[in-house]
Amino acid sequence: MDRAMWTAASGMKAQQTRVDVISNNLSNVNTTGFKESRADFQDQMYQTQRLPGATSSAAGTQVPTGSQIGLGVSTASVSPLFEQGNLESTGNNLDVAIEGRGFFQIQTPGGETAYTRAGTLEIDDQGRLVTPDGNPLLSGITIPPDATSVNISQDGTVDVQQPGTTGTTTVGQIQLATFTNPAGLEARGSNLFMETGASGPAQQGLPGANGAGTLQQGYLENSNVSVVNEMTSMIAAQRAYEVNSKAISTADEMLQMANNLKR
Repeated sequence: MDRAMWTAASGMKAQQTRVDVISNNLSNVNTTGFKESRADFQDQMYQTQRLPGATSSAAGTQVPTGSQIGLGVSTASVSPLFEQGNLESTGNNLDVAIEGRGFFQIQTPGGETAYTRAGTLEIDDQGRLVTPDGNPLLSGITIPPDATSVNISQDGTVDVQQPGTTGTTTVGQIQLATFTNPAGLEARGSNLFMETGASGPAQQGLPGANGAGTLQQGYLENSNVSVVNEMTSMIAAQRAYEVNSKAISTADEMLQMANNLKR
């Protein structure tokens, strides 16, 4: 009975983790550039009473099946799903969405390079293109203080219009970073990801080249969370949690009946 109770308890713990992940997805349903996560599980070790293919001690024949009792479930990983989110028109010239693969490269206050899908850009007091937290793009683009308009092309070229000129002036080009395994990136919060050994090194390139996506000025990428899917998953997790709690109750009742045999 004890084994059944601990096995079912591991199932309840796994479903709690699943609900935790779903809750985080739902809380970020309106977060720009957010990528939903998924909890994956795996069965734990088995208590082997007889291996498949073992020789029967009675008849000396090979048994076709064994006797192995599983000891529950554990969380294998919680991985982000980097599917494209819907693009929403904002009409703001400093809002930029990536359509396709790739990340904006951001310089953190500690000098590290971080990566994000959120293209909510602003101009700081030095004229640099920065995130809402004030972290500048690694491309180092500075907008002149007298610029009357900013145009960002699909290939990342940034042009500005200045008074007294008929044409535009190119002030830089935004580069994107792609990864062999983006699911291996480390989430740091504030819409930022960090490179890890699992993600592979960042491969820098221009938008639209070498598999990188293109830029869309005046758009933002919405979260790729589907509320309907998350609510369905939450119901399934709740039912699985209830079933595991019922298994604990059943094992407890059986243990109680066994204890009462002496009376």
